[in-house]
Amino acid sequence: MDQLTAILIEKYSPMWTNKQIWEYEQIHEEIKFDMMYVEPKNKEISWKSKLVYLDSNIRKILGGTFEYLADGYELWVTNSKDNQRKLDELLIPYLMAVIVDTMIDEEICLKFREDSNCLVVSVDSHADVIDCKEFFEEFYHLATGFNYNVNTGVPDDETEAEIYLTRLQEEFDEKMRAKLGNMYLPGNSDPDSINTK
Repeated sequence: MDQLTAILIEKYSPMWTNKQIWEYEQIHEEIKFDMMYVEPKNKEISWKSKLVYLDSNIRKILGGTFEYLADGYELWVTNSKDNQRKLDELLIPYLMAVIVDTMIDEEICLKFREDSNCLVVSVDSHADVIDCKEFFEEFYHLATGFNYNVNTGVPDDETEAEIYLTRLQEEFDEKMRAKLGNMYLPGNSDPDSINTK
C-alpha cells in the first residue's frame, strides 16, 4: 500500500463504520465540502479552475465525476464552511470512509494524503493485488458495521460463521416482516429481483 496512505490510515485508525457515518450525518445533515480536481503533477492549484465544486456533497461529486479520478486527476477536498478552506482533522476519517464506501464497487485502491489544508485523493495506479488487499482490509468494516478491534461474535470456523450469519439474517427478516409486512424486502434482495420471481 502507498506509504502516505498507510500513515494516514494509521493516524486516524480505526476507520469509521457505516453506522458512525450515518450517525454523524444525522447530526450534520447539510455537510458540504469545497472540492476540485487537479491534473497529476500540477504544482499550481487554483480554486478558480473549471473543475471546482464549491459547497457540494462528496458522494454526488464522486459519483458524477469518477472519470477524472480514473484519468489520473487528484481530488482535493476541504471545508466549505465560511470559505475558510481549512479542513477540520475530525472530518478526515469521515471523508476517508465515505470516499472508500462510495468507490468500493469499483474495487480500486486509493491513495490519500494531506496537503494545504486538504485531503487529497487519487487512484493508486501502481497498486498490486496485495496492496489492494491491505487497503480494503482497513475498510472492510464499512460493510459489516464493526471495527476490526471489536469482537463481533461471529465464529472463526467458516461453516459455523455462515450458519450464524444466515440465522441472524432470518431473525432480522422475521422481525421486519412483522413490522412492515409486504413492504419489506428480505435479505439482500432488491425490488427487481423480487419482481422477476
